[in-house]
Amino acid sequence: MADVTLLDGGMGQELIHRSGDTPTPLWSTLVLVDRPVRVAEILRDFTAAGATVATTNTYAILRDRLEGTDVEDAFDMLYDRALSEAKGTAPRLAGSVGPIGASYRPDLHPAPEQAVAIYREIVDRLAPAVDVLLFETVSCVAHARDALAAAQHAGTPVWISVTVDDRDGSRLRSGEPVRDVLDVTGDADAVLVNCSTPEVIPAALAELATAPQSIGAYANGFEQISDGFLSAKPTVDTLTTRCDFSPALYADHVMGWVDAGATIVGGCCEVSPAHIAEIARRLRDAGHTIV
Repeated sequence: MADVTLLDGGMGQELIHRSGDTPTPLWSTLVLVDRPVRVAEILRDFTAAGATVATTNTYAILRDRLEGTDVEDAFDMLYDRALSEAKGTAPRLAGSVGPIGASYRPDLHPAPEQAVAIYREIVDRLAPAVDVLLFETVSCVAHARDALAAAQHAGTPVWISVTVDDRDGSRLRSGEPVRDVLDVTGDADAVLVNCSTPEVIPAALAELATAPQSIGAYANGFEQISDGFLSAKPTVDTLTTRCDFSPALYADHVMGWVDAGATIVGGCCEVSPAHIAEIARRLRDAGHTIV
C-alpha cells in the first residue's frame, strides 16, 4: 500500500455553486475583494473532507489577466488576501500559479525571457508562504520549462501539472507528446496531470511512468473544453458539466490512477468536498495512508 497525498478540489466552481453569482473571467479572483472569507470556508471544508493540501486561490492572479479590469492595480493586495485566507486551513499549502494569457492556450505562452520574468514575480510572492509551488494547467513543454526556470532560486518544492487533450491523453493541449515534458522537468519534485477529463488521465500517467519524481492527477468534471472557452477572457459558463460526475464515479477513476502509480491525487473544476471525502474513504479502505 502507498502513502498518498490528497489534494483539495476546484475552488472556482465551488465558489460559483455556493454564491450563485454569474461567472466572469475573474470569477475566482473577485471573491477576494467581495467575500474573501468564503475562500477560507471552502478550503477548510476540503480539509475536513480529507485533503491534506490546500491550494491558494491565486491561479488567475496574473497581471495580464487583471489588465483592463477594476482590479488592475490590486495585484499585491490580491496575493496578500489569498495567502491570508489560505493560512492554517490545511496541513500544507500549495501556491497555485496559472497559465499566462489563458488556460488551454499554449499559443499565448510568451517568449522565454518574458515568461520567466512574469513567473518569477509570482514565485517571489508565493514561495515564502507556501510548502510547494504548483504550476497548474501547463499546456506545452515551453510552459513547463519556463515555470521551472522562474522557480529554481526559491528553494521551495515545485510541482508541474500538465493538461492533456480530452481525446488523447498521451498529448498535451499543444499537441506535443506528454512524455516530452519529462525532458525539462528534471528539477521538479512532482509531475502531475490536471484539468482534463478523467478518462484520458490513464494514458497521460502511462507517459509519465518513467519519471523519477512522484506522479499524480486531478481531473475536471466538464464534458470537454469547448471552442467557446478558447477565446479572449473566457467565462466558465461556456463549459458543460457532466451529468454523471458523482463522487462515486470520480473516486472510481482516482483509485485506478493510484493503482497505476499516482501518489498525489485530488480534484480540479467541479470536484467538491463530497468528491474528496469519497476518495479519502476509498483510499483508507484500500489500506493506503493519506499524507
